[in-house]
Amino acid sequence: MNCNLRRSSVLLPRGIKVVGGTISLTARRSYAFQAAAPPVHQVFNRRTKWLQKERAAADVEHSRVADYLKDEVAIRLCDRLLDIKRSYPEVLDLGANSCNIARALTRPNPDPDVPEPVTDPLATKIGHLLAVDSSQTLLYRDADQPFNSEINMTRQVLPDEETLPFAPNTFDLVLSSLSMHWINDLPGVLAQVNNVLKPDCAFMGAMLGGDTLFELRTSLQLAETERRGGISPRVSPLADVRDVGGLLQRAGFKMLTVDVDDVVVDYPDTFALMQDLRAMGEGNAVLGREMGAIQRDVLLANDAIYRALHGNEDGTIPATFRVIYMIGWKESEDQAKPLPRGSGEINLKDLLEKK
Repeated sequence: MNCNLRRSSVLLPRGIKVVGGTISLTARRSYAFQAAAPPVHQVFNRRTKWLQKERAAADVEHSRVADYLKDEVAIRLCDRLLDIKRSYPEVLDLGANSCNIARALTRPNPDPDVPEPVTDPLATKIGHLLAVDSSQTLLYRDADQPFNSEINMTRQVLPDEETLPFAPNTFDLVLSSLSMHWINDLPGVLAQVNNVLKPDCAFMGAMLGGDTLFELRTSLQLAETERRGGISPRVSPLADVRDVGGLLQRAGFKMLTVDVDDVVVDYPDTFALMQDLRAMGEGNAVLGREMGAIQRDVLLANDAIYRALHGNEDGTIPATFRVIYMIGWKESEDQAKPLPRGSGEINLKDLLEKK
C-alpha cells in the first residue's frame, strides 16, 4: 500500500519531519512538569455561605441576639490561654464572624478561681489582633461597640477564607472559633495556618462537629420520609472528633490536644431554633441541596416528631451543639519532644498490678 505524505494536510508531532517522502525522527529535548494537585472535594457553596452571613448581619438586632452560642464558645476557647504563660505580639483571628473572640478577650476577670480578687483581661497579653472574615457586614457589625477600644485590633475582609494571604512565620498565635466547619479544604487550611505561625507557636480552634443538631437531623429525616417519601440534605456534614487529631498531625502540628464539649440550648419550638440558625448565618450551604424553603407540612411534622423523640418535660426542645476544641503547636528545634518509644524506666503493667 502506498501512502503519500503532504506537509499541507498532515500535522506531525513535534520532533518528526518529512524528508524526501519519508518520515525522519529528530532528537528533541523533553521537560518534566509537576503533576497538578488533586482537586479539592467541594462540599459547601462558599458564595451561598457568604450571602447567608451578609443577610444575617444586615439584621443587626436579631443577629446580636442570636450570637449567644458564638460568644459562649469564644469564651471557652479563650479560657485555654489562661494555662499558657505567654504574651502574643501578633494574633490572627481566622473566620472572626462578628469578632466574638475579641469580645471574649476583653472580658474582665477571666479567671475568677485565682487567689487574686481580680485578674486582668486576656487582651492585655495581646499586642495586636487581626480579625479576618469573608463577610464585611458581619465583620464590621459591632465596630462601634465599647470592646473595640479595649483591644488593639484591625479588621480585614478576605475574599476567600480558604486562602491565607500572609507571609510565613508571621503570627505568634492563631485563633479560630466556629467558622472552620464551613471549610471545604480543611487539611489545606490547617497547613496554611501552620505555615503562617512562628516556630513553637500555637493554633487554637473550635468548630462544630460530630453529632451537632442530631435531634434536628433525625426529626427532619423522618418528617420528609413521611410527607414526601424521601429525604434531602438539610443539615451540613461535619467532621468527627476522631478525624481532627489526624488532620492536625497531617498539617504538621505537634503536641496536639483535642477535646469535645456539648452545648445544649433549649428552644420553645423548632421554628425558634431554625430562626436563630438563620440569624447566626448557619443555614444550610451544602452543594446540591434542595433550593427554596422547607414545605409547611414538613415543618409541622418535624416539630411534632422532634417533641415526641427529644422534647423536655417543660414543653421546650433541646438542641445539642457539639464543639470540638483543638490545639496544635508548630514544630521548633528547641520544642519539648516526647521520649522515644521504649525509653521508660518503669513498667506500667507492674505499676498497675501493685494497685
